[in-house]
Amino acid sequence: MNKGAVPVVVVWSREECPLCDELLAELSPLLVARGLCPELRDVDDDAVARRRYGLKVPVVEVDGEAVCHGHLDAEALLEVLGARGVSPV
Repeated sequence: MNKGAVPVVVVWSREECPLCDELLAELSPLLVARGLCPELRDVDDDAVARRRYGLKVPVVEVDGEAVCHGHLDAEALLEVLGARGVSPV
């Protein structure tokens, strides 16, 4: 990743997924405080993602690297974001 480039945070989820809703509710303020916004993608709309993450949703990726699944691991996410130059706030 280029120094100064903004990391891309993707949340793989699916419709009618309470765990996905819960993760997003926890994740959004954490990212907004750092000037980031997650890209939401439906795992069922992507054959490769469905094979990779189908039973693991929600999944949070940063720059294509899966950081956590099933629930938000804020510590792991902040570590990955920090390694990419995002301020810990």
